[in-house]
Amino acid sequence: MSEEPMNEITDEPAAAPAGPDAAIEEAPREQAPRQPGAYRSVQRQRDPEGLGAAPRDRQRRFKRRRKICAFCIEKARVIDHKEVPKLRRFITERGKIMPRRQTGTCARHQRMLATAIRRARECALLPYVAQ
Repeated sequence: MSEEPMNEITDEPAAAPAGPDAAIEEAPREQAPRQPGAYRSVQRQRDPEGLGAAPRDRQRRFKRRRKICAFCIEKARVIDHKEVPKLRRFITERGKIMPRRQTGTCARHQRMLATAIRRARECALLPYVAQ
């Protein structure tokens, strides 16, 4: 019997190394300590024209202002369903209720607004759908 290395788990001969350089095992590479910001990658967006992507910092020229709830400014406790001109600002041309992210209303007033719009629709003050 030859002196081949045996696999301890399956008791079969271990796989032979492929080629003369295969017997040399690679030592684990040591990584140099990272310096702050040395390897930071810049996030890039795809450019549809293919001219090369620009960093996100350059694409955003201005800081978006946070939308403020119009009803909180007025300190409104209730939203009346009979105030049709005020309610019309919060529905689309097709008659849908606009979402909070577009109007800037807070969660509490958005719920009250939706209820007022539904009541105005039921009273035939506002349309359910576009004409």
